[in-house]
Amino acid sequence: KKAYHDYFIEETFEAGIVLVGTEVKSIRQGSGSVKESFIRIKDGEAFIYNMHINPYDKGNIFNKEPLRTRKLLLHKKEINKLVGEISTKGMTIVPLKVYIKGSLVKVEIGLARGKKLHDKRQDIAKKDMRRANEREFKIKNI
Repeated sequence: KKAYHDYFIEETFEAGIVLVGTEVKSIRQGSGSVKESFIRIKDGEAFIYNMHINPYDKGNIFNKEPLRTRKLLLHKKEINKLVGEISTKGMTIVPLKVYIKGSLVKVEIGLARGKKLHDKRQDIAKKDMRRANEREFKIKNI
């Protein structure tokens, strides 16, 4: 819900997630949250950070750290498309929800543009152009 409040969601994707130990059982109990999480693409692979999965109640040593980094399962074409959109249009990738589809745990991710925060790269480029033009004009008039 928070992602829809802070961002305009342009496109959504479905991604699998690599889970170990008793994390799937915890998600089946409804204890997975993507509220404060974010997604980064590193070396051609997508990772989700700060996704909180409560430890399984009946678990033991197989319970993992609740906020550990987890790998997302996406095709190379999807990852390349996301990287292109991020670098050219100044968009970001946000996790929207975690759900179970059959026996698999999926994460819905969205390609989003911020509502409140705007992309500063365009503003910086405009400011640099204006400054360069003012310098040239100043030099010519001296």
